[in-house]
Amino acid sequence: MAPGKKGILERLNGGDVVIGDGGFVFALEKRGYVKAGPWTPEATVTHPEAVRQLHREFLRAGANVMQTFTFYASDDKLENRGQSLKLTGVQINEAACDLAREVANEGDALVAGGVCQTPSYLSCKSETEVKAIFKKQLEVFLKKNVDFMIAEYFEHVEEAEWAVQVLKASGKPVAASMCIGPEGDMHGISPGECAVRLVKAGAQIVGVNCHFDPMTCVKAVKMMKEGVEKAGLKAHYMVQPLAFHTPDCGCQGFIDLPEFPFALEPRILTRWDMHKYAREAYKTGIRFIGGCCGYEPYHIRAIAEELATERGIKAPGSEKHGMWGAGLEMHTKPWVRARSTRAYWENISPASGRPKCPSLSTPEGWGVTKGHADLMQHKEATSTQEMKHVLEMQKKAKTSA
Repeated sequence: MAPGKKGILERLNGGDVVIGDGGFVFALEKRGYVKAGPWTPEATVTHPEAVRQLHREFLRAGANVMQTFTFYASDDKLENRGQSLKLTGVQINEAACDLAREVANEGDALVAGGVCQTPSYLSCKSETEVKAIFKKQLEVFLKKNVDFMIAEYFEHVEEAEWAVQVLKASGKPVAASMCIGPEGDMHGISPGECAVRLVKAGAQIVGVNCHFDPMTCVKAVKMMKEGVEKAGLKAHYMVQPLAFHTPDCGCQGFIDLPEFPFALEPRILTRWDMHKYAREAYKTGIRFIGGCCGYEPYHIRAIAEELATERGIKAPGSEKHGMWGAGLEMHTKPWVRARSTRAYWENISPASGRPKCPSLSTPEGWGVTKGHADLMQHKEATSTQEMKHVLEMQKKAKTSA
């Protein structure tokens, strides 16, 4: 950490608002640098300029955490289902740390090293085997001296606990973020109980990320906060939700939606939705507020603008954005100039432009989770027989929906 920069706990203990960055996986997939399916971050090595630029855009938008682009960068994931990158997790993670640090040093940002759920856990590997994967990743983060650690995107609290237990050995602050909603983890463990277990495992910051829209995630974190306080424990809270509306999702979240992942655009939140989210998160007592899949820099800028008074600073990116559309006063068309008010944008009800499309979908939820044969992972490519099976399961699920 650069001299003079406050650490993550120093900021949160002082009541500062910490703004996270956005969803690198989806953003870089749309830009042509990540492959949907495996969702692995080899772009840190193959296209570092793309990763660096996205970091810079989030920094300019107001983020003061540069999270290493290390999502799904464990060796078991890099080798899963026919993936053959000829790159190791160490190479990808080291490159990710260097890129995040380079950009963080251009502003008042911290670097967070991240680990996430593993194919090995889904395949019922032992605690020792799964922890060994996290330890290997942690070695890189210690070598590169990241500022704090995030264990994120965990569907099962047990695996998240294992990750936290490994990461806390680093002596660095640890945040733990689960991809769950108000219904709890994939085994029905409530958000409150998940949070208590994570705090007891050693996390100083707990919350949720991904899988659900902002207001659903804020609700889940509120339940976490209530659980931690009821248990007589203390923690800081974080939230990094989707930038998609998900009112029709069940326990598994947006990956059960038939639109996932290539037709989610009609669900995207506007920048004005982000203002409402940021304010609600702040009112709930959450002070680490960011985004996950679907977030672009303008979404993060909206969060920074909504909380500019509380933060005492404006994001550099706001130089090119009039608050609440004020820049439209300069537009050539008078009816567009009339839209340059907060009242107009706060009350807008955007149309989708798709008259034949429904407002909601029917999630496909197959009801399988860790331990089920369909979730066992392997190095070999998905076979024809396996594809035949999942297509039959898909047909069955649609018939019974």
